[in-house]
Amino acid sequence: MDLPVMPPVRPMLAKSVKGIPDPAKFDDGLLFEPKWDGFRALLFKDGDEVEITSRNTKPLTRYFPEVVEAARTSLPDRCVLDGELFVALSTSGRPRLEFEVLQERIHPAASRIALLSEQTPAGYVAFDALALGDDDLTGLPFAERRARLEEALSGLTGPVYLTRTTSDPVEAEAWFEEYEGAGLDGVIAKPLGAPYQENARTMLKIKHARTADVVLAGYRLHKNSTDEKPLLGSLLLGLYDDGKLQHVGVAASFTETRRAELVAELAPLVCDIADHPWGEWREWAIANPDRVPGTQSRWSAGKDLSFTPLRPERVVEVGYEHMEGRRFRHTAQFKRWRDDRDPESCGYEQLEEPLSYDLTKVFGVKTLGGTHG
Repeated sequence: MDLPVMPPVRPMLAKSVKGIPDPAKFDDGLLFEPKWDGFRALLFKDGDEVEITSRNTKPLTRYFPEVVEAARTSLPDRCVLDGELFVALSTSGRPRLEFEVLQERIHPAASRIALLSEQTPAGYVAFDALALGDDDLTGLPFAERRARLEEALSGLTGPVYLTRTTSDPVEAEAWFEEYEGAGLDGVIAKPLGAPYQENARTMLKIKHARTADVVLAGYRLHKNSTDEKPLLGSLLLGLYDDGKLQHVGVAASFTETRRAELVAELAPLVCDIADHPWGEWREWAIANPDRVPGTQSRWSAGKDLSFTPLRPERVVEVGYEHMEGRRFRHTAQFKRWRDDRDPESCGYEQLEEPLSYDLTKVFGVKTLGGTHG
């Protein structure tokens, strides 16, 4: 493979904002896109060679053979695209995005991958071009990259698609409300004059609810936990700030069955407190129970501030309502594991202040190629 832009590449990122921004406040304006709920993925193609990498540059090619084959047959001979892998399932005849089904594709067994590629095939939606032919497009403004992308990808019918766009904030507001019913996350706003800046938060995202990807750093046992039947009470969450993992809050509200499952599931991550980023924090917490950040009063009331330390290797998406200083004001809500994220990429900069819809209409096609009913 010999392309003008070669892996590894970290994709351009977005920062959360509240409400649809006014294009008039940005030099050269904005272009709006639906926010897809899948795996962010860069696709590199040179002839029959196709590579797909994640947002943290990990290889995804082997997990999506049907997307690789579609790229070989439908995409330009030489290109580097930025887009999203997704799985869409039909509900009452209306396909919608299903992130949890997509996660099942990351499996070590080739036979399992082959089966799922037929049972729940994935698609790829492109929304930017880093290279076409022999041209490196990363230095061009987005308006020019988009024009080149539209020219190169015209006529696609799936399972590789070109995302739709609008420059009209009123239409973007309508998308924000309507497309949620198809499983989309919200809306992305892209400055038309901006070059492609790797790993920089130059785009804007407008989401339906406040969420954050946080690092799992430990857990506390439930008040009903016993030696015979250990039960997880709450997950301890962190965010990185200047390389240091800060305690940001807790997530709880699991069923008893799930509490027992989580203790077993997290056992391989248990580590010695001396090797944990919060070893010193625990000693301080025991000495200052009324000043423990991000915890509920029931923990400090009993003076039991011990926790089971975990190696900070897993990322979890949580929902939250408000921030109080540097912490979640209330207990966060567990949403899902984000194994496609690097823990070190989870920082404070992502935080923001405080209908059924047919996915085929989002793409503007009659049927969605690769959708499983």
